[in-house]
Amino acid sequence: MLAGVSDTDHVPGPACARCGTLGSAPPGGLPAGWSLASSERGVDGLCEACTRENVRSIEAKLDEEWW
Repeated sequence: MLAGVSDTDHVPGPACARCGTLGSAPPGGLPAGWSLASSERGVDGLCEACTRENVRSIEAKLDEEWW
């Protein structure tokens, strides 16, 4: 936990890798509705809007064992 920040406080979070939207998240977490996507660049955060727009692409990358 960050000094002076309670568990219920929100701190500036990540920027969406697609659109640049800035999120507000609890310490050590993601903003509500965001997802993580892995690519050649590493792991990126996607905002709720970009997650919804790209859900088919995200699901297509899941291993068959998820289905």
